[in-house]
This record gives sequence, structure tokens and C-alpha cells, in this order.
Amino acid sequence: MGEFMKSWNRAWGLFPIFACAFAIFTAEAGDAVKGKDLFERRCIACHGASGDGNKAIAEMFQVNMRPLSSKEVQEQEDAVLKKIVLEGRGKMKPVGVSEAEADDVVAFLRSLKK
Repeated sequence: MGEFMKSWNRAWGLFPIFACAFAIFTAEAGDAVKGKDLFERRCIACHGASGDGNKAIAEMFQVNMRPLSSKEVQEQEDAVLKKIVLEGRGKMKPVGVSEAEADDVVAFLRSLKK
């Protein structure tokens, strides 16, 4: 087999690796518009329209709700926020959305950053 064919075969042998890496790094983030709709239907009662938290709910559950636009929340990695949306945290129950919808909610939360 000629040198060209060997190089060609090696290049095609690496194709699946590059294709997977491309898929990982170019995966679409969630849709903030869809996330806002989900937030308004599932989260607004506790977190308020602006994401600053419903004071009455916070008092009732005896929790300190950080504003979703706060540095502490916004510094969290997307995967951490997604896990909270999907599984809940502390007294917060899971939101009850799909994985893709959780990505949308996280995208919306990112739009709250000040």
C-alpha cells in the first residue's frame, strides 16, 4: 500500500474521535426563551418573576433564597444548575422537566445575570 493510502486510512481512523469532540464542543445550549416559559410555569411561585425569590415562601420554609442573578448562583457551572433543576436541592423539589428542558431553564437563568 502506498504512503498516500496509509495516511488516508490513518486520517479516516481518527475521524470518529474528531466527530465526537466536535459534537461535544458544539452542542447547542438551551433555549432561553423556552426556559423563560418553563420558569414562568414551574418556578415563579417560589423564585418570583425576577428570580429574586418570593419572601413569603422563603419565610414559610425558613430558607434564604439567593437571587438567581446573584454572583453565587451565576458562578455555578451549568451542570450544577441543571442538576438542581432536575433533582432539587434542600427544600426545593425537582422541577419536573426533561433534560433538554432543564438546559432551557439554565439558559434562562444565565440571562438573569447582571
